Amino acid sequence: MLTTRYVTGAPNWLDLGTPDLDGASAFYGGLFGWQFRPGPPETGGYGFFQLDGKTVAGGMRTTPEQGPPSWTVYFQTPDADATAKAVEQAHGRVLAQPMDVLDQGRMAILADRAGVPFGVWQPAATKGLDVVRDQGSLCWVELYTPDLPAAAGFYNAVLGWETSAVAFPGGMYTTVHPAGTEMDAMFGGIVPLEDAPARTEAAAWLPYFEVPDTDATAVRAQELGGTVRLPATDLQGVGRIAEFADPYGARFAVIRSVPQQS
Repeated sequence: MLTTRYVTGAPNWLDLGTPDLDGASAFYGGLFGWQFRPGPPETGGYGFFQLDGKTVAGGMRTTPEQGPPSWTVYFQTPDADATAKAVEQAHGRVLAQPMDVLDQGRMAILADRAGVPFGVWQPAATKGLDVVRDQGSLCWVELYTPDLPAAAGFYNAVLGWETSAVAFPGGMYTTVHPAGTEMDAMFGGIVPLEDAPARTEAAAWLPYFEVPDTDATAVRAQELGGTVRLPATDLQGVGRIAEFADPYGARFAVIRSVPQQS
């Protein structure tokens, strides 16, 4: 499961690029109760979405030249420069070269073989998100890709991921977890594009946020100007999910997870 005891290869940060940061803040504030706290002037407008004073995501205004509105998932690395080189060797691309973020850490924006952007974060003062798996916070990540074996091989080469096949009603689901960990450390999955539950125009990373009521969240998302891409749907033994686009087109999903068996 996803935790804040971050290890190499696990998700440790998440941020939103949007053309309207005020509008996005209003949307996610109304949906999840987030409050946006601007960063210091030297961050160039980058800021932090928070719940009860704890950071659940970052956010910044982006231009069309920087790409469409979207969520970017970051994964922990001990060496952002080495990971960027590994991405190139594995036939991915470096979209933004490794750079220091004040004294907080070192980051890079990369793309896998299918062109899907993702980030890496080499922690320094900031280890990662303050909270995950609580209501209104990141709890799972999912990659939609045209070639599952190629994607699994790529992320194994650059981040050391291991995969497992999990049986679900109607088929198998490929989960991922950090190298050297057991299956209970899985934090996400890989899904072939043709099996995507919602209509997906392109390969992408999709973050999931935990919610107390998926159906009520879907109603509220529409009231706030979002779009429902996948209506509330039960996944046996997993939870009730739904997928949305925010008012500017950034895609994300929510889940009311089935309580863990003790």
